Amino acid sequence: MNSLAIYFGMIGGPQIIIIVVVILLLFGGKKIPELMKGLGSGIKEFKNAAKEEGEDKLEEKN
Repeated sequence: MNSLAIYFGMIGGPQIIIIVVVILLLFGGKKIPELMKGLGSGIKEFKNAAKEEGEDKLEEKN
């Protein structure tokens, strides 16, 4: 059995809380909104690029 699958099955509520606390300690409360804003804009750009590439491939087939 894949050992990576075993580790993902063991993540629960207490582990998530610990991860959130560690992130707060590392980055601080003021930096987290900036990080999330940057992450959100990155995901939005990725989706737009993927959508444009999909449209280009459709145009090539026609």
